[in-house]
Amino acid sequence: MRRVIRAVTAAALLAAGAITTFVVAGPASADTQICEQYGSTTIGGRYVVMNNRWGTSAQQCINVTSTGFAITSQQGVGSTSGAPVSYPAIFVGCHYTNCSPGTNLPMQVSSISSATSSISYNYVSGATYDAAYDIWLDPTPKRDGVNAMEIMIWFNRQGSIQPIGSVVGTTTIGGRTWQVWQGSNGSNNVISYVAPSAISSWNFSVLDFINDVKNRGAITSSWYLTSIQAGFEPWIGGTGLAVTNFSAAVNGGGSNPGTPTTQPTTPPPGGTAGCRVTYSADSWGNGFVANVTVANTGNSALNGWTLGFTLPSGQAVTNSWNATLSGTSGALTARNSAHNGSIPAGGSTSFGFQGTYSGTFASPSAFTLNGSACTRA
Repeated sequence: MRRVIRAVTAAALLAAGAITTFVVAGPASADTQICEQYGSTTIGGRYVVMNNRWGTSAQQCINVTSTGFAITSQQGVGSTSGAPVSYPAIFVGCHYTNCSPGTNLPMQVSSISSATSSISYNYVSGATYDAAYDIWLDPTPKRDGVNAMEIMIWFNRQGSIQPIGSVVGTTTIGGRTWQVWQGSNGSNNVISYVAPSAISSWNFSVLDFINDVKNRGAITSSWYLTSIQAGFEPWIGGTGLAVTNFSAAVNGGGSNPGTPTTQPTTPPPGGTAGCRVTYSADSWGNGFVANVTVANTGNSALNGWTLGFTLPSGQAVTNSWNATLSGTSGALTARNSAHNGSIPAGGSTSFGFQGTYSGTFASPSAFTLNGSACTRA
């Protein structure tokens, strides 16, 4: 129901002859305040920040920084049994004809080799809201209007509010457990993943959620990813809520047949010329430390990476650095941190982890980078 009101409002504006749904400001350098209903600006040369006050005539203002935004005023009041009053957010891709600079979206799901993101939120008390991360998909490469499928990730919620639809179960994605809701707002289908407790920051694979929705039969590989967004849906209050950092990168050139990236398959031996992994470990007693170097031997830069590998039986990870590991034993995925997500052609990056083991110590035998097998150094 949240998107119906927004879609109707946007359609009315377009029917009235408006050139675009948004009032667009220039790129933000110093902090920029936006109070216009659909006002937006760009930051970092690749993201759009939008005020998007679609469900109320009351004032809402946001302060846009070089890495995100904060709500400085939110006077609207919505019914907790109905829709929120707005969705101030930062996004990459295309949203109601507003496309972020240089975006490669829409991109067909079958062509996505990796889609990674990093997000940091600041929460406040005394307000009713959800911290919403939106992933929009459509059967066509749509750059305007509402899309057919909305994936929502609720990083936090405060007050007596709930997602659209009803609970259909739970699932584990990215090493976290989520309550899954499914329904429709009358304009588009919605599948929501609700965290059991607040998550203030996370580096994760957007593709993991897309694959889960695909495995539920809600979309196919022929659909298009059109935008990735992060912000807040306030019902009551919300001043002080902020996205302090946001990044997202979608890489093409891959094949995504639907196997969840949270459960990587073992790649064939040998690998490709696109990546090379150096794995070195020191073991003692029942403990070990491993250092992993990932080299990009391809011809183009990687913007976001996921390394898949399987720990030998008896080994378990206790902590890690310079990457986010999903799982502690068996099949693992290591995803880039915010500072090392880009690997230029011919470049490399490293991460490490500490763990315990029993029996004879051994190293993983194979690695995949964004789904493609790597050679071993």
